[in-house]
Amino acid sequence: MNEPRPTNESEATTQDRNLDAVQFSTFTVAGRIYGIDVRSVQEVTKSLPITNVPLAPTYIHGLINLRGQIATAVSLKDLFELKEPAPPEFMNVVCRLDGFLISLLVDQIGDVIELSSDAFEQTPDTISSQVAKFMAGIYKTPGNLISIIDVRRVLEVLND
Repeated sequence: MNEPRPTNESEATTQDRNLDAVQFSTFTVAGRIYGIDVRSVQEVTKSLPITNVPLAPTYIHGLINLRGQIATAVSLKDLFELKEPAPPEFMNVVCRLDGFLISLLVDQIGDVIELSSDAFEQTPDTISSQVAKFMAGIYKTPGNLISIIDVRRVLEVLND
């Protein structure tokens, strides 16, 4: 079956651009905007009860029970060693990767946005090394820089 072809140049350009676009779930941590590829995000929830894990690193706040599935709750603020005070309640960005469930604790949830690969740039040298090692790069949008987190890199820290 033949796919419909664009009838004019404007439609062709729009379709080409959509092929290069990626969707990100956005959120804030310590006033900074971050994003994760939506394909890694299972769900976003309000604050959930956390069971403490003795002797765990400070960035692991514990375990959460998500309808019978156990997820490791990781505070991005602590993982990134950001000094701003923690919010009274965290939001959870629950990610599934290679069968492993991880809940990233963030300050506030943003929107799901679609960004063109044209706006992508490598992680700048001005980003602290503690944050940069978890990033895939940044996207420039009108008025904002969105730092993209590579969930695999966060998962690697948990498996060490």
